[in-house]
Amino acid sequence: MDVFSNCAGFCPSCGSILPELQVKGNVICYNCRKEFQPDVYSGEKSEFTIHFNTYDPTKVFNRTKRESESSEADGPVVDRKCPKCNHDKMSYATLQLRSADEGQTVFFTCLKCKFKESENS
Repeated sequence: MDVFSNCAGFCPSCGSILPELQVKGNVICYNCRKEFQPDVYSGEKSEFTIHFNTYDPTKVFNRTKRESESSEADGPVVDRKCPKCNHDKMSYATLQLRSADEGQTVFFTCLKCKFKESENS
């Protein structure tokens, strides 16, 4: 007896969700292994909306040097002297690379020359 026969997309025998309809062939229920004609999906309606990303090259290529320096900080900015260019501002980011009972690894990036160094805390 088909208990779930009026629910499109569900197995009429066991009520499980049926797999997607393929280009050809019948639909086989994953749960009870019964095979059904594609009309088991009759009454089901699908709707899709495709969103495309917009690309504006003027926003990418018309940045000033000052905007690119400040916008590319890898995190919060701290007072730390760069060992390469002696600039006094660096940004930092932390990651837990070692085991949980050990400290984090701190990655510093110079805002002027982009020199990177790490410190195990």
